Amino acid sequence: MSSHPPMSSQARDVLLASCLLAATAPILLAFSRTPTVTMFNHLLSFLGWGVVLLTFRGQMQASGAQWRQAAPMMSALALLVGAALWSWWAGAWPSSLALSGLALLGGTAAVLWAAGCARRAQDQGQAAFHAFASAVVCGGVLSALIAVVQVFAPTWLEGGISQWIAPSGIVGRAVGNLRQPNHLSSWLMWALIALVPLAEQRRLLGWTLPGRAFVAMAALMVLGVVLTASRTGVLGIVLLALWAVVDKRLQRPVRWALWAAPVLYVVFWFLLSLWAQSTQHTFGGEARLAEADLSASRFGIWSNTWAMVLQQPWTGVGMGQYNFAWTLTPFPGRPTAFFDHSHNLPLQLLVELGVVLGGLVLGLLVWSLGLAAQRAWRVTGESASQGRAAVVMLLLIGLHSLLEYPLWYAYFLLPAAWAWGFALVSPPQTPPSEAAPSAEALPWVAHKPLQLWGALLACGAVFAALDYWRVVEIYLPSANAPSLEKRIARGQNSVFYRYQADYALATTMDPAILTPEAFSTTTHALLDARLMLAWAKALEAQGSHDEARYVAARLKEFRNPMAKEFFAACDQPTNEQALPFQCQPPTRSLTWRDLLQNAKP
Repeated sequence: MSSHPPMSSQARDVLLASCLLAATAPILLAFSRTPTVTMFNHLLSFLGWGVVLLTFRGQMQASGAQWRQAAPMMSALALLVGAALWSWWAGAWPSSLALSGLALLGGTAAVLWAAGCARRAQDQGQAAFHAFASAVVCGGVLSALIAVVQVFAPTWLEGGISQWIAPSGIVGRAVGNLRQPNHLSSWLMWALIALVPLAEQRRLLGWTLPGRAFVAMAALMVLGVVLTASRTGVLGIVLLALWAVVDKRLQRPVRWALWAAPVLYVVFWFLLSLWAQSTQHTFGGEARLAEADLSASRFGIWSNTWAMVLQQPWTGVGMGQYNFAWTLTPFPGRPTAFFDHSHNLPLQLLVELGVVLGGLVLGLLVWSLGLAAQRAWRVTGESASQGRAAVVMLLLIGLHSLLEYPLWYAYFLLPAAWAWGFALVSPPQTPPSEAAPSAEALPWVAHKPLQLWGALLACGAVFAALDYWRVVEIYLPSANAPSLEKRIARGQNSVFYRYQADYALATTMDPAILTPEAFSTTTHALLDARLMLAWAKALEAQGSHDEARYVAARLKEFRNPMAKEFFAACDQPTNEQALPFQCQPPTRSLTWRDLLQNAKP
């Protein structure tokens, strides 16, 4: 018997609408503005989850059990917050980047805690998960339809419809409106997982649907995964079949459907190959199989990252400093792409936080995931499949995090936090007479903490969108926009995105007139060929000759075409002392930390 009275239909509708805004809308948003094409998707996720916290009516009075059950995960987040503050305070991490990281961590903690509160509310928790799962499935179904258009009818996207469906930048592959095939694949896999408890109850968005409707949705989303040609998607399909093997409590038709997913994937792949051959179209999956480097440089970046862990095992390179340290560490055989993450979450924690702190955070995360799985598998009753589905969603995004960095995006991190918080906390077992009063009967003060968090997330997202527009004007000026210098100066007043304005300054102005402050933020975001060229020239003009030579030497390792002319003089036979600085080695031993002092914010 439930510990709380069922939610009213109005409360359910409000919760469902807020979940659609939080989980569905960010995945479907096609509107974008350079320099970061998914920035508005990212911010819309913050806004949506802020609204969820504002409108959610779960039990807000946390019990001692909830505190204990969520302790490992909240401890891990607290350690990450402490590491972020230290990196900021020590001067290595610019405030604009540090504030963005802290906002992500704070939002994660708030959403995770709200999900735990929902779980403690039992019947209301079931309604909350139904709303969340429905929103994930809606995003998956509509994204699968977008994938079909991107692959089978790409010419449709040449007109005004591109405002609603983003064209694919990869011929023959679907990328969704997130513009990244692996991201689309992972969301489709999430939607397939979320579909399971909905299919068992035959309900979606509060409506009762026949079983064949769920089968059709599942088949469409498997097709979408095939259209992404994502190798992560293949692993996700295998995970579905393993779930069917392990979870004996799934309803038999659902288990059969999960077992059939890999077979359906192979059938779709075969049919698409035939279609491509008979119509002279491109199927991106075949091109992926023909790639020489199946890891897409991941093996190289992992090898470099592990070498960096061994070089500084105790302190790490500092939170947010991976790209800076990796780019400026000598790796003659490095991958030639510019990576700003290690593409592996455990390695990322170890290299940035050090073996001790990074290992502790990683251990807490694994422990917390194990506890979530244990508790979810113990639950019986109508909500049992919801908790297990939440755990499988976490396993899927964890698998993706071993190959990329999806949790750096709010539209993956915040839904993952919700699933984690829901699975981590056990539903109440107390009889109705001993249960706490329902949330809808509690005074407003009982909802105040999470509502304040919700207001902060929502208002912060709106502020960040307006703040981002300052740097959009730099790259996409309006008709009456002022000069580039004035637009850059305005962008440098941005709270969250100053590094984008500093990038424009460093790469468009004469390096000889730039001061070290011009590179104090943007070098900590992403060091690419253009920025390294400008930085090396500026260091030489400032009299930091060895530092300039060191940066030039690291740039040469990337073998980037943009630097070809810069290094052309090094091939001319001449007196060694007459060679330009980029052709000469440093006269003293340097490391990336020496450059850190030069580029401190």
